[in-house]
Amino acid sequence: MMNEELQRKVEKLQGLLKSYGQAAIAFSAGVDSTLLLKAAKEQLGKERVLALTIKSAFVPEEDIREGKAFCLTEGIRQKIIEIDPLVYYDVRTNPSHRCYFCKRLILGRLRELAGAENIVHLLDGTNLDDLQDYRPGNEAVKELGVISPLQEAGFTKADVRAFSQALGLKTADKPSAACLASRIPYGEELTADKLKRVEKAEVFLRDAGFQQLRVRSHGDIARVELLPADMERFMAAGFYGKTARKLKDLGFAYVTLDLEGYRMGSLNQVLKG
Repeated sequence: MMNEELQRKVEKLQGLLKSYGQAAIAFSAGVDSTLLLKAAKEQLGKERVLALTIKSAFVPEEDIREGKAFCLTEGIRQKIIEIDPLVYYDVRTNPSHRCYFCKRLILGRLRELAGAENIVHLLDGTNLDDLQDYRPGNEAVKELGVISPLQEAGFTKADVRAFSQALGLKTADKPSAACLASRIPYGEELTADKLKRVEKAEVFLRDAGFQQLRVRSHGDIARVELLPADMERFMAAGFYGKTARKLKDLGFAYVTLDLEGYRMGSLNQVLKG
């Protein structure tokens, strides 16, 4: 059951989507873009919606599989585009504004693909909460004219989850995600091997039942962020020893547990005065 405030936001979102006529969606299979794609299909019809998904070293393989499955189930046409952002100096060297260059690359390519399909409107799943963290990629979104209807309709992350629940989407409770490059400190060069090592470490922890987490890679050090409620289980079960062995097998020399726990954008703290 949705409250009145959320119902108003939903109605505004539905009106926006209808006004586009047809749309291409930057679809990552995350909580936000899944809701947006589902809502667009309901308002425009599946034949007037195109899901555009990026496959790269920055994206976990599990997300690609889940995205494919969702589009097949919903009967939505999907195009998966392989891009290697690491060939670009301004991405590979990982400056503090790396996300801007990466978004320019990815969204520019998606806009080309949408144009080739004679689709004017390219949408992404940015919500209001995304404006609270340091996200230089948002500037690229504006520059390329990408539309963020969830944000325009006033959706917070909590709203996205509540509406997803109302629609029966499995992603309603899916942990928040971010590209794998967000696990590596600014200034440390990005490589495919580093990104894959992080991906495998996080898959290991999720398979053990820890959902909202990050494995931050600081050179040879793995800094594990878990929800505070999960830390006791992690330590009491002696799972920390198994984790240390697994992550060392993946190539880390040292494995640490961050006592502050999981928090969005923790690597951005060094940018704040």
